[in-house]
Amino acid sequence: MRWGTALLAVALLWAGAIGCGGSDAEPGAPSGATLVLDFTPNAVHSGIYAARERGFYADAGIDLTVRQPGESTDAPKLLEAGRAELAILDIHDLGIARERGLDLVGVMPLVQRPLAAVLARGDGPVRRPRDLEGRVVGVTGLPSDEAVVDSEVSADGGDPGRVRRVTIGFNAVASLAAGRVDATTGFWNAEGVTLQRQGIPTRVFKVDRYGAPPYPELVLTTSRETLERDPELIDAVVDATTRGYALAVREPQQALDDLLAEVPGLDRAEQAAQLHALGPDLRPAPFDPVVLRKWATWDLEHGILQRPLDVEAAFQLR
Repeated sequence: MRWGTALLAVALLWAGAIGCGGSDAEPGAPSGATLVLDFTPNAVHSGIYAARERGFYADAGIDLTVRQPGESTDAPKLLEAGRAELAILDIHDLGIARERGLDLVGVMPLVQRPLAAVLARGDGPVRRPRDLEGRVVGVTGLPSDEAVVDSEVSADGGDPGRVRRVTIGFNAVASLAAGRVDATTGFWNAEGVTLQRQGIPTRVFKVDRYGAPPYPELVLTTSRETLERDPELIDAVVDATTRGYALAVREPQQALDDLLAEVPGLDRAEQAAQLHALGPDLRPAPFDPVVLRKWATWDLEHGILQRPLDVEAAFQLR
């Protein structure tokens, strides 16, 4: 569910329109906070939009602005520069940002397992990950894609060095549907759902079933400076967001209504299918430090990270 890095100067120009938090608000007024999404709004964000529509942020005294990412948006740098209080980051991007010297902290997982997978046509020759040997696999070009392929093929007893990889960007659905590749990397809750809805028989190999630990793919993140300066704000956002995701699990149709009320251009049937696929993996729960340490080791072993990650510093463990 991951994007190129922009120059900080460009990112800050974009962020200037966002404004900062509620430090200049009148006494008794809601505290302002800006949250930058990882991608265009979709079902995985339903808990956030449910919390806005149901007034959970308002109940907590938070006036939350949700921003979609743009081409010039580099969310980690916006957080570090204080131009946004919170952002949703792919967990690998959080690790990479810390490795680059940005003191960011994950404060809440949005999903409880990886969303990454290898997708193959159900009517094709790839029946299990080791069948990718000698086959063409489309990847986006991101290091995490390479890690997914390597992990799955190795865990299934194959040789990842024999997999032929081609960079297709974010065109997994079109490439697999047209038969240009034998398999692709993608998200089982997004591209996987789209392929199945288009009537394309698909085999889905989820990475946590082939070598990877059950790490939380998407993480609500803030900067160390914001966390230390205004811990009450971050705690309030986490609590309200947790309520939103609890509602999304308990009443998915209501959460879908809330998402579409704020983002009416979305296809309802597509988002309903994605929300159904996500199911209980959206459940709110604290970070599991044991899983996080296994994830950090997996990222290091597969080249996503270049040195060991301090899990206790990278995540708020409650």
